[in-house]
Amino acid sequence: MTSILVVDDDQKLLKMLQRTLTYEGFNVLTAGCGEEALPIIDTHSPDLLIVDWMMPRMDGIDLIRTLRAENKKTMVLMLTARDAVENRVEGLESGADDYLVKPFASAELVARVHALLRRAESAPENCSVAYQDVCLDPTTREASRGEMPLALTVTEFSLLHLLLRHPGQVLERARILTEVWGYDFGGDDNVLEIYIGYLRKKLEMGGRSRLIQTVRGVGYVLREE
Repeated sequence: MTSILVVDDDQKLLKMLQRTLTYEGFNVLTAGCGEEALPIIDTHSPDLLIVDWMMPRMDGIDLIRTLRAENKKTMVLMLTARDAVENRVEGLESGADDYLVKPFASAELVARVHALLRRAESAPENCSVAYQDVCLDPTTREASRGEMPLALTVTEFSLLHLLLRHPGQVLERARILTEVWGYDFGGDDNVLEIYIGYLRKKLEMGGRSRLIQTVRGVGYVLREE
């Protein structure tokens, strides 16, 4: 059974989410803060985390950063009342895979959960792909540029994999959102720009050239400047 860990210090919301997700057929674990969540994650390895931003002792941002630093690639849906663009950027930059602003409808949360789980379960083609000095192996889930390994989240890996399969081809924004985030993606499509920024930062470390180019009004293309 698919397991989900909900981390929130709001007991009323925690119980509501537990009831909702249990009704949907998930095995639901709960924690009141990041500190409580860490040993649960180590013991149970949940398939998905739903994490509130503002919590005592260890908040959602610190929890996600800790997991990513340990190279844990579990999908994370962040919940928060903060809806400013800079807050969304900070949440996603911490390593969250999606971002849902409070208050939200239960149906929307369930839809986001299913979309994230489909993304995690969708197995990429098994053949390795490469462009210039960038290589990606879907079997081992490893990526590199030259001799430099790339530490990628699940979403970053899927996005780079899509671009590497179509070098030189301009991919429209709608197509990227459909193939990486799912046909029923209901979030802010600025998330695509944010993740493109993440990939560029990692690919261009050490002064390496830019390979992901913006085609204004259309989308993105993998090619040399």
